[in-house]
Amino acid sequence: MASQDWLEKDFYQILGVAKDVSDAELKKVYRKLARKYHPDSNPGDAAAEAKFKEISEAFAVLSDSEQRAEYDQIRAMGAGSARFTAGGAGGQGFEDIFGGMFGGQGGRTQYTFQNGGQGGFEDIFSMFGGGAQQRGPRPGRDVTASTTLDFETAVRGDTVTLQAPSGTVKVKIPSGVNDGQKIKVRGKGEPSPDGGPAGDIILTVHVRKHPVFERDGHHLRLTLPVTFSEAALGATVEVPTLGGDPVKLRIHPGTPSGRILRVKGRGVHSAKGSGDLLAEVQVAVPAHLSDEAKEALEAFRRTEPDENPRADLLARAKG
Repeated sequence: MASQDWLEKDFYQILGVAKDVSDAELKKVYRKLARKYHPDSNPGDAAAEAKFKEISEAFAVLSDSEQRAEYDQIRAMGAGSARFTAGGAGGQGFEDIFGGMFGGQGGRTQYTFQNGGQGGFEDIFSMFGGGAQQRGPRPGRDVTASTTLDFETAVRGDTVTLQAPSGTVKVKIPSGVNDGQKIKVRGKGEPSPDGGPAGDIILTVHVRKHPVFERDGHHLRLTLPVTFSEAALGATVEVPTLGGDPVKLRIHPGTPSGRILRVKGRGVHSAKGSGDLLAEVQVAVPAHLSDEAKEALEAFRRTEPDENPRADLLARAKG
């Protein structure tokens, strides 16, 4: 039971803090100790690993306001041997209380309560409305964590290592994970204070942007620049793929900007299926033209079809 363990452990001493330590200072001290004694920093050191578990247990109790209050009350009633002694002058101590209940005189009789067994410490608490002592063990608290992956790693999947209250934890990130997606790692959160199941780790995944590719569900998208002559006359161009060699893609004559060209099977692969690579054509207009190029374009303009590409737009705008 938690009360038995807590009587024997001075969590404040373990963390080296005062009993009135603030939450912020408690967290600061714990993080410093956790870094010092973490198994990753002390490979093969059993003593450091045991110390890490000890400070993690202490922090789990003291960082929870309800558990800390309960712990302080239990520790105030006894230390180590669970022996209750009389209170100071002018006050009624535990000897006075129990003496009055069991026929003791003037609080001069000491009562020693053994941990565990019939008629032990837990049974004494039950006499004071201790129905709460009969409740089942509480699960440990969940722990939140986050990790940031580059775009390609998120698409392919990976295994990341986290520092959890229970020690080093390796978490499998599935392929195709989305930015902001949460992954639950069961049983790797804070330990239960009274023998119940440990909490979970709730891991939030952040994904860095890629300079070329974007996610569209299971598809990957990119913008594919082509020249005017490639779009007008047709061409075969190279298209980059994520983490692989470029592929050749056919541009048909008369392809306009905005048309989507598809490369099968070069998108995101996951348990839910596979996507494609979607290339959106963008006709690139040259910023600088030679005199020869200008003359050629002027000649083309004189011979191009007498069509206004905005005629339909203007007509639809008028309703």
